[in-house]
Amino acid sequence: MNNRIEKGDIVVINKNGKYHQQVGEVSQVDYNIFFVKIVLVKLGNQEEAFEEKDLQLQTKKPSLQEVITSIDKILEQVDRIQHLPTQEKIELPNRLKYLKLDIPKVDKQLIQKNFDNIDKILAVTREVESSASFWQEIDPNLEKISWWIRTSL
Repeated sequence: MNNRIEKGDIVVINKNGKYHQQVGEVSQVDYNIFFVKIVLVKLGNQEEAFEEKDLQLQTKKPSLQEVITSIDKILEQVDRIQHLPTQEKIELPNRLKYLKLDIPKVDKQLIQKNFDNIDKILAVTREVESSASFWQEIDPNLEKISWWIRTSL
């Protein structure tokens, strides 16, 4: 695993003080005038700056390949969704395939539009089939895609 801290990673603050052992998401990485890596970490609704040495990497942001794999895993589950209206039964797999093709292009508007539509279809489906077992596979993969979109575009 690459241990360099980058935007979108989840880190634990290991510096003694007010934020000791808190977990946050890296929102920006920069360097000061002495070329020391300064990392802005989002902690709840605020951001604080830390030197990289004061942080411990907890979880790496998903890679492009992990996101594409997550889309494939969701696509595998689509057939198991029974209470999907006919239009959505066609639209959901198509939108997932388009998202898979759009992600390497990093076209923010197109990716966000497709993801929002996928999320809406799945939200409506969740109301009808909330206890179905396929959510155990869909939810973490959907979260991984959302995380990548939020931190990469």
